[in-house]
Amino acid sequence: MTENQEFNEPLHDSKAAYVLSNVAEVVERILTFVPTKSLFRIASVCRLWRNCARRVLRTQQQLAWVSVCGPSTTEAHSLCSSLSEEVEKVFLLPKTVLAMVDSATLNEQVYCYRQNKAKRSRQSPDTVHELNLLFPKGCDVLGITTPGIVLTPTGSCSGSPQEYQDGEAGFAVMFPSTEGVNIKPFHFCKKTISPTALKDAGLVDNSELRVVLIFFYEVYKTGGARFLNQVLEPLAKTKALIAGGIVEGVFSPPRHCCSDGAYGAVGLALSGPKVQGASVLLDQDVSCPKTAEATIRRLSAAKMPEKNTLGLMFACVGRGQNYYKNQPNVEADAFRKVFPKTPLFGLFGNGEIGCDRIIKDDYTLCDTDMDTLQHEYTTVMTLVHLG
Repeated sequence: MTENQEFNEPLHDSKAAYVLSNVAEVVERILTFVPTKSLFRIASVCRLWRNCARRVLRTQQQLAWVSVCGPSTTEAHSLCSSLSEEVEKVFLLPKTVLAMVDSATLNEQVYCYRQNKAKRSRQSPDTVHELNLLFPKGCDVLGITTPGIVLTPTGSCSGSPQEYQDGEAGFAVMFPSTEGVNIKPFHFCKKTISPTALKDAGLVDNSELRVVLIFFYEVYKTGGARFLNQVLEPLAKTKALIAGGIVEGVFSPPRHCCSDGAYGAVGLALSGPKVQGASVLLDQDVSCPKTAEATIRRLSAAKMPEKNTLGLMFACVGRGQNYYKNQPNVEADAFRKVFPKTPLFGLFGNGEIGCDRIIKDDYTLCDTDMDTLQHEYTTVMTLVHLG
């Protein structure tokens, strides 16, 4: 007996069975309340349900996220543990995932793993593989480790964003496939960087490029500064918004072209007519809550819609609580005060990339001097809208 027969026989004579088997509008409405993973299972019941599920999936184009703080009760990082449960509840089909976790937790586990190979590391190949298995085949996962994490709690856009400079924390922002938005991941190292590689990644000679999120690792090593300039110089000449930072490392995707400890850059190139971006720079003079809020408020000039808009904060490890005279969460609180319904995510890193810039429709307001893209003891606060 088939699954369809098992489903239909008990309800053969009921009006409910007739409606659920013949009225697409009703079925489609019901399926909008079903999480994506369950939607795939439901789609196998019959042709009508399959077609309705496909239409529902095409309309679910709002980003989602999972975030955690606090120690894990398993061998995996707490983000992996939480994702395995929360990904069952999301209402989108992830096409791209941006994940960030604290480097201290992962580095400690990697050290234990190398000392005792019998003990599985949180950053072992098995753990990274398990993370990728949580998402659909073909989904691009960009995973970054960094000294500190900024996140909005899972569930609500209006939740209070929090800065975590110590302790276990992480997040995964999931982007669906959206009409008018193209998100393309890229990776460069000293072996692969070239003008052709930049063009193939859509970072130069791309009239639709709007936003570039870029993260450098190991660039403190010999040759790293030259590599950083080699990547940023052509980007500064574009009209796109450039934002990111210098991080501890990258755990996804795997980098087969270079050896352990080599420097490189990873990121996401966001192109398309529906992509908008804006950023402001909180420089070293911004050292009290009032001036932080006043600087962040300048982002309001971009007048971005609330739906599918994401806040990103790339701060120096030297800022945060100590920079504001032991007052915690100053910049995240200032962001929420100005944008109470926009989720905020980001990092504390070893250098910041960005400048004051607004990218909207067919115009760009920016400072294109390449020297202004690299900073220390600053925070780059960014808004990205995805249609």
